[in-house]
Amino acid sequence: MRDNDKMRLFAKKTILWQQQHGRHDLPWQNTRDPYPIWVSEIMLQQTQVSAVVGYFTRFMARFPDIAALSRASIDEVMPYWAGLGYYARARNLHKAALIIRDRFAGVFPSHFEDVLALPGIGRSTAAAICVFAHDHARPILDGNVKRVFARYFGVTGDIRSKAVENQMWAIAEREAPTSRVAAYIQGQMDLGATICVRRAPDCPLCPLRRDCVAHQTNRVNDLPARITKKPRPHRELQMLVLLSAEAVLLEKRPSAGIWGGLWSLPEAPRNDNVRALAKTRFGITLARGRKPQALSPIEHGFTHYTLTIHPVVLRVGGIDAVSGTTGTLWLNLDDVSGAALPAPVKKILLQL
Repeated sequence: MRDNDKMRLFAKKTILWQQQHGRHDLPWQNTRDPYPIWVSEIMLQQTQVSAVVGYFTRFMARFPDIAALSRASIDEVMPYWAGLGYYARARNLHKAALIIRDRFAGVFPSHFEDVLALPGIGRSTAAAICVFAHDHARPILDGNVKRVFARYFGVTGDIRSKAVENQMWAIAEREAPTSRVAAYIQGQMDLGATICVRRAPDCPLCPLRRDCVAHQTNRVNDLPARITKKPRPHRELQMLVLLSAEAVLLEKRPSAGIWGGLWSLPEAPRNDNVRALAKTRFGITLARGRKPQALSPIEHGFTHYTLTIHPVVLRVGGIDAVSGTTGTLWLNLDDVSGAALPAPVKKILLQL
């Protein structure tokens, strides 16, 4: 088989499979409106479809269009992202909505370069939006597509490296058809998400198996190349659960860093005196006869490190004016479930 024939076959088989077996009923499909397509693509960055569907539905009900999103404050947006993780995505989504309102009269741009210039949108995300909304003939290269390419074309090396990524983009551009592009792009993503998965891929159901290098050479489990990861650093800290009647004290986290822009429990180094910290930092004294109560530790994983949280409950006896400073609030425990809180913080408070 000539290379040109194989290239045509790759796109043709992917499209035919997607039309018969791919996903067609996701809540952001079957529309040309770029707004829901954009929101879904941002939510799907580093997040599985199963986790996104519920968040997408709630987000769209609250912010049905760009105008609604641009009118909202970031504090109004964050509760609809809380628990989905990678919170910079929500901040960038909101920033982009303001840019679209001010620079594009509230209409999502249709030119690839304008889409690419928006906050939080890279080359692959911009291409996906333009393909699904405007039927542009542009390739994508997300994690699922990289895995399909590595196996089908026998690409070796670390797919995280710039050299291999450039090789993958060259393949993506070479293979992209000029028609039925949306079905092709969706088919690539669907194959990677449902058939050509990371572990135990379902090769007998794959429409590409006859010409797949990994399948033909018995290297399915070797591609993409498994790169040994360094152990992630481990950190420990205390979280102060300061309770006054049925309310808990929260602090607003900085916009940069983990859980950026969310309300969270005050933190302290592992061995700090929490009683003294409550007094010096918040002007809070403990209720007489009530000692700090340690709860069970909670483990939480981030991309670059793991975290052990040691919650400590402190019953408030008295409060001076310091606790009313900017950046703190008292949240009623009945309102915890709907608040914009990091997942482990919400888990701690829901136990109460």
